[in-house]
Amino acid sequence: MAVGIKLATGAIMPQVGLGTWQSSPTQVSEAVKSAIDIGYRHIDCASIYENEHEVGTTLAIKLNDGTIRREDIFITSKLWGTYMRPELVRESCLKSLKNLQLDYLDLYLMHIPAALKPGKEILPTDEAGEIICDDVDYIDTWKVMEKLVDEGLCKSIGVSNFNEEQLCRLLSVAKHPISVNQVECHPYLAQQKLVNFCKSNDIVITAYSPLGCPGRPLKFEDTDPRLLEDPVVCDIGKSYNKTPGQVLIRYHIERGIVVIPKSANENRIGENFQVFDFKLSEDDMSKLNSLDKNYRILDFAFLRKHKHFPFECQLSQ
Repeated sequence: MAVGIKLATGAIMPQVGLGTWQSSPTQVSEAVKSAIDIGYRHIDCASIYENEHEVGTTLAIKLNDGTIRREDIFITSKLWGTYMRPELVRESCLKSLKNLQLDYLDLYLMHIPAALKPGKEILPTDEAGEIICDDVDYIDTWKVMEKLVDEGLCKSIGVSNFNEEQLCRLLSVAKHPISVNQVECHPYLAQQKLVNFCKSNDIVITAYSPLGCPGRPLKFEDTDPRLLEDPVVCDIGKSYNKTPGQVLIRYHIERGIVVIPKSANENRIGENFQVFDFKLSEDDMSKLNSLDKNYRILDFAFLRKHKHFPFECQLSQ
């Protein structure tokens, strides 16, 4: 049985969810169906994944046939940088709700702290191929997201890819809780300082790419570390008769972190959920923590020139 973590709003967020990034529209339909049948009650979505319509169609089937009730399933979506102007925030939320065929989101996250030029392009670029930024402060975006909560369109709101300094700025003005900060997190990038800061401010961490992003957009170089093949992870798995992936997911559970492994394979989706029948020892947790090398797989390099680029601030490491 899945366990949940209580958010600052009082909502219970299932600790293991299905990630849907990089799942094609066809794949995601089967993945969501399989996940719900297996027992998942948390689906992590985003507008830029371009598959929310298919997620919504599958959710509607499962809701209509009685497999789940709306209150049993936790759905997250995200506001992309091209919609961070205050006048565009509600529009983006409503679009996600329409695609997901829902009346409300359990959690709505600001996907990045860096605003981009509004338009049809997910990554707007100029003639030189440089990203076109937008001069919007994420604080102004947040204030409109708070109105979505007041309106009942979102139960909780939060952020993604924010560093500690940016969270501090937001905490100083937030009227509604910053319920979640979704960030890349795994033993190679443990982010313990950020985890500690968030816990001290009642912000739940959600770990994306918890398995080291084996399906990363850029191909592995020969010198790139492969988390699922790490000898320490593999040896720990053997000692519990568990897969490396199950060990990595359990690692986050032990840390009180929500984890959203992505898979479109039914067997793998099932494996990723079989993580509640064992616990890692303190010694094994120490071994996994010792792998931390501040290795960020998804560095958002395209935002490096943005004034709100989040990953140069050492506070977040």
